[in-house]
Amino acid sequence: MSLSSFLLPKYLKFDKTQPFIFITSLIAFLGIAIGVMVLCVAMAIMNGVTKELQEKIFIMNAPLNIKSMGKNAIPKDLLYQLQVQFPHLSFSPYLQSYAMIKTPYGIFPTVIFGIDSVLEGQTNPILQKALRGEQMQPFHLVMGEDFYNSYGIQPDEKIVLFFTDLSPSALSFAPTMKRFEVKGFFHSGIRAYDRGYSYTSLESLAKIKGISSNLYDGIHIDSANPMQDYQDISKFLTQKFQNRFFVEGWWHQNGNLFSAMELEKRALFIVLLLIILMASLNIISSLLMVVMNRRKEIALLLSMGASKAEIKRAFFAIGITLGFGGIVLGFALGFGVMEFLSHFPIISLPADVYGTTKLPLDFSWLDGVMIAIGSVIIVCFSSYYPAHKASQVNLLEVLRNE
Repeated sequence: MSLSSFLLPKYLKFDKTQPFIFITSLIAFLGIAIGVMVLCVAMAIMNGVTKELQEKIFIMNAPLNIKSMGKNAIPKDLLYQLQVQFPHLSFSPYLQSYAMIKTPYGIFPTVIFGIDSVLEGQTNPILQKALRGEQMQPFHLVMGEDFYNSYGIQPDEKIVLFFTDLSPSALSFAPTMKRFEVKGFFHSGIRAYDRGYSYTSLESLAKIKGISSNLYDGIHIDSANPMQDYQDISKFLTQKFQNRFFVEGWWHQNGNLFSAMELEKRALFIVLLLIILMASLNIISSLLMVVMNRRKEIALLLSMGASKAEIKRAFFAIGITLGFGGIVLGFALGFGVMEFLSHFPIISLPADVYGTTKLPLDFSWLDGVMIAIGSVIIVCFSSYYPAHKASQVNLLEVLRNE
């Protein structure tokens, strides 16, 4: 039996003569466990919120978006070439305009998209659900749910839209007006979309803008790997069309938002890691008390032939046992809390702010590895100093005085 395995259970068990040492060790063990648990749950919540928000933005705006330089329209021929060149991607052409909607509560702005309901439904399940499997008919309108809840617009109601594109009249320029029939409402989970977006057919918006139905303002692209597909599509557009068209990724429009969330996550990781650091100070204090209380035994072991390296390893093993045990318990508690929160939603969130009422949890194994590495480093450093002090006990002085 090695010296470490002999001393480990002896020095970790409860000692009636020195109960404070055991209590300090227990506090260190539980402190590390709680710190790891809180860190796991916090990282899972941050990942969950980011993923939930990203999914909502992807559904309503698509991960990739092809646009034209200047006022050039995108021809239907480009859509066909993209579908042939990238058969693994889903493409949905659209027209876009801005309008004012007259409601019983006043006039409110909206961004109106002319879409192919079949192609858009493949990339936008929220719109597909609002259409209930039906195709968009000319001058039918699907609006955000907030127009129903806040502005009093009813299903099958006919409303007038004032478009910002001006048309010449006898005396001056007047806004284009058109009556639409409301056929449904969508719920995206993000209020900015629910109160600002509306959809109609491509043919309807093309007539209002006075352009051919074979021309588009942009093309939505649904991609599972937008970063890689962005490079491939950009290369294809440059080779075929030079600088007439370009592709825009979600990070161009929302990069600052997700960068801020990633920075917040890193800051939270560092702050919560300090909880583990504070708990590890109890390992230092408890081991130092063990060293001071066991000076006679350490001197006796040294006099019987034990080396300083063996003494150091023995006390280092005590600190490692406390720390690693706390880390393992912390991960177990963290997974238990996440499992509990996923099955019992005791925390309710405002849906108009976060897009969901359920607390989103998405634990990343990369975060788990980082938590484990950070905790292990802190525990090792905390265990080394007391172990080093134990190996530096003066044999002659202890035997002479004690």
